[in-house]
Amino acid sequence: MNITTIGLDLAKNVFHVVCFDSKGKELKKRMLRRQQVAKFFANLPPCRVSMEACASSHYWGRKLREMGHDAKLISPQYVKPYLRGNKNDYNDARAIAEASCRPSMPFVAIKTVEQQDMQALHRVRSKCVKSRTSLCNSTRGLLGEYGIVLTRGIATLRRGIPELLEDPDNGLTDRFRQLLQRCYEQLVELDAHILLYTNELELLSQQDEACQRLQTVPGFGPIVASAFRSAIGDGSAYSRGRDVSASLGLVPRQHSSGGKDNLLGISKRGDKYMRSLLVHGARAVVIQAARKDDSLSRWINRIREKRGWNKAVVAMANKITRIGWAVLRNNTTYKPALAATAITT
Repeated sequence: MNITTIGLDLAKNVFHVVCFDSKGKELKKRMLRRQQVAKFFANLPPCRVSMEACASSHYWGRKLREMGHDAKLISPQYVKPYLRGNKNDYNDARAIAEASCRPSMPFVAIKTVEQQDMQALHRVRSKCVKSRTSLCNSTRGLLGEYGIVLTRGIATLRRGIPELLEDPDNGLTDRFRQLLQRCYEQLVELDAHILLYTNELELLSQQDEACQRLQTVPGFGPIVASAFRSAIGDGSAYSRGRDVSASLGLVPRQHSSGGKDNLLGISKRGDKYMRSLLVHGARAVVIQAARKDDSLSRWINRIREKRGWNKAVVAMANKITRIGWAVLRNNTTYKPALAATAITT
């Protein structure tokens, strides 16, 4: 059997494989337990193995490449149109294999272990930030039931809770004081976790040469740079900067027909966390641009005057995303002169 293409449907324990030859003829299919997958592919000659970009796909992509196979990851949204018949694991594997044979199919870059380390830190840190926000909101709501209203902000709670615990005349019962003390201890613990993960990300950014180059771009600090590096890699998976912006949802949605272009709001597709970091970084640049007179700042201020604050921020996020891709792809640093040329032309 001359197997050239394999569709692999990933799972936690039971994997499904469908094999094809160069003419697209199905040669065999197999259900594999997790411990059988590595042995099955080790006994096959090098071929293209396609998978959906999902949980554990980057791990299996690295393992298969070590065995000499050409591992490819495809976004699930691009696989779905090729699914025929009822949905089952074998049909999913067939659709994956067929999608991988399309000449214009965009593939997802397989992450290195270092990239996944950065991404894991960001995921855990983000979870802690969300938990802290939830804790602060619920604590403020509980205090409101006792007639105590604190203004928004984590710093307000950090200062206010100890003062409330020491005040004997605020009407709080002993039982609620114990509960409030527990909430404060949780807040302190979450602050410590977030600080630890932030310091770790800053250390990784200092050690990673690509992150150092990214931090020369306006709006890129250690957190944004490490997240961008873990998501984009070296940029080779994208042919141009606009593709990166599109994958992160920073370009307009389109609903065009009959030769008439109709652009809507930004698509907000892709990685919500990465997009939010880029927007926050862009917001800082837009704030500083009001006090500067370089070409980039003048460009920002023109958009802000014509289109408003929010659109200027998103436009800047789009621009620094493209610049960040160019820095990674061309192995260079940010050059304001080139950016100014791109703005004026």
